[in-house]
Formats: sequence, structure tokens, C-alpha cells
Amino acid sequence: MHIDWFTVGAQALNFVILVWLMKRFLYKPVLDAIDARERRIAAALADADAKKTEARQERDEFQHKNEEFERQRAALLGQATKDAQAERQRLLDEARQAADALSATRQEALRGDAQRLSQALLRRTQQEVFAIARKALADLATVSLEERIADVWVRRLQALDGPAKEGVARALTSGSGPALVRSAFELPAEQRAVIQSAVNEVFSADIALRFERAPDLVGGIELSTNGQKLAWSIADYLVSLQQGVDELTESHPQAEPGSR
Repeated sequence: MHIDWFTVGAQALNFVILVWLMKRFLYKPVLDAIDARERRIAAALADADAKKTEARQERDEFQHKNEEFERQRAALLGQATKDAQAERQRLLDEARQAADALSATRQEALRGDAQRLSQALLRRTQQEVFAIARKALADLATVSLEERIADVWVRRLQALDGPAKEGVARALTSGSGPALVRSAFELPAEQRAVIQSAVNEVFSADIALRFERAPDLVGGIELSTNGQKLAWSIADYLVSLQQGVDELTESHPQAEPGSR
């Protein structure tokens, strides 16, 4: 078989030229286009990853902010609840204190009214007993109640002994002014002389006395000097009577309404 080397060489040259032309004008632009497309795809993917990362960061930040908001909301709600409870307790305490103060004021007013009523009844009772005793003694004996009271006081003075007598004696002798003798009635001159003589005799000294009327004693005589006092009056018996009545009342309290 005869080979035409010229034809083979020409075809080989044509093939080489064709390859070079394809590479120069077709293959390289295609590769460049592919590279450019790959770069665009890579850039798009990178941009997508960046946006995805940014979106994840924004989501995490939003979630963090949401959690922080929930914590703050819970803290504010808890604080508001505590403040409301504290305010409620404060208002309750103030109301309780106001009620206690009002009750105490009312109780104090009631005690004051009861005390004033008791004092008024005691004074009225003393006055009535004094008047009755005066009339009874005037009817049964030929001596006035004032004289009898003075006689009783003198006997008590004469019966003094021990520390009581020494205390009154020191007070009388150490006083710079006259001792005060108070009586519920105006003592006549005779009764004053009797009292003065009894005081001088009991304490073995000339004691200066000043007489004064004191209606609050209600049937009695009182000698006072330098903090020492020697007294007797119908009021002493009435006070004992009142204490006995009070003790009896306390031991037998009245049933409160609605207790039946």
C-alpha cells in the first residue's frame, strides 16, 4: 500500500492548526467562561454563607435579646409583686395601728368616763354619808360630828408610837414653817385648842400649827409637814368600801350581751 506522506503531513498540520485554533478561539474562552461562572458561583455561595452566618448571628442576637427581655420582664414582674405585697402589708399595718390607736383612745375615754363617774359617785356618797352621820350623831348624842371627828383624830395622834411617831416628830421639829392642819369643816376655837394641846403633848414641844379648811377631805382632819402626813377621814372607810365593791364586781363580772 502506497502512503502519501505529503497528504499525511498536510493532514497532521491541519490537525495541529485546528487544535491550536480551537484552543485559541474556542476552548480557552469556554474555560474562561467556566472559570468565571465558577467564580460567580463561589462568590454567590460565599455571599450566601455570609448572609446565612449573618442571619444566624441576628437570630442568636434576637434570641439573646428575647431571653434578656423575658428575664427583665420576670424580674420587673417579681419586683412589682413584692412591692405590691409590701405596700399591701404596709397599708394593713397602718390600718391595724390606726384601729388599735382608735380602740386604745376609746378604751382610755371609757376608762376616763368610768373613773370620773366613780369619783363623782364617791364624792356624792361621802357627802351623803357625812350628812347622815352628822344628823345621826346630832340626834343620838349632844355632840357635833366635827367634835367627834376631832376626838377620833386626837386619839389616833396619841396612839402613835415607834417609827411613825419618830418620823412625824422629825418632820415637825425640822420644818421651817408651821405645820398644816386641814379639815373638811371650819374648826371652832375650842377644837383648835384641843388639837394644838394634843400635838404639843404628844411631841413634847411647842409646835406651830396653821389651820385650813379642805372640803375634799369630806369629814376628816389631816396634819402634814415636810412630806409626813397624819390623817383620818370618813373617806378612808369609803375607799375601803369601794375597794371591796370593786373586788366583788371583778370577781362576779356581768355577762356580756349576746353571751347567752
